Amino acid sequence: MKTIGLIGGMSWESTAIYYRHLNEAVRARFGGLRSAQVLLYSFDFDQVVQLQRADRWNEAAELLADVARRLEAAGADLILICTNTMHLVYPQVQAAVTVPVLHIADTTAQAVRAAGLNQVGLLATAFSMERSFLRERLEGHGLSVLVPEADDRAEVHRVIFEELCQGVIRPESKAAYLEAAERLIERGAQGILLGCTEICMLISQADLEVPVFDTTRLHALAALELALVPEPVEN
Repeated sequence: MKTIGLIGGMSWESTAIYYRHLNEAVRARFGGLRSAQVLLYSFDFDQVVQLQRADRWNEAAELLADVARRLEAAGADLILICTNTMHLVYPQVQAAVTVPVLHIADTTAQAVRAAGLNQVGLLATAFSMERSFLRERLEGHGLSVLVPEADDRAEVHRVIFEELCQGVIRPESKAAYLEAAERLIERGAQGILLGCTEICMLISQADLEVPVFDTTRLHALAALELALVPEPVEN
């Protein structure tokens, strides 16, 4: 099994979910006392959030790139950025290391295409919904991506930072998310992407009739599959 490096803490609430998914999947597959080989770096999230809010993405990119280099030096064979939003700096992070950095949009798009869908709605932070970096990566896989209208975008973003990232789950916020999702479905979304790694704390497949794609789970399980690919045997 290869070692998976996690760039986490953005927020730690969802990083804990990554860790659980990886280890539960290994136990389900192999049983006994087996668990995932993981290296984790967990940021003080406030440091990253301040850079996001100040639009200082180059500084944020160097922070994550430095961590990626440290994880590679410590033995990581592949790396995950455990947040959708910080994939805005994915190119700089991948360029900083020689091991693969698995892009969350790629793993999500593959699942959507495997389900036979081509148009999805995206619930995420305002950075991910309003900037092009995530939508363009998804569209590169042949998908059409719908984002909520302005009021819904603002509420979805607010709940992520003021509630979910702080471990707060409120039924009224869940209702607001489901209403935003239903409006995307009315506009033609065939499925809904939980495009922030904390949203799976609030809503799930049981809440909607269309397919729901949990980017956190898909990202983690795709990394595990890559970690379990045997190394080629040298002659």
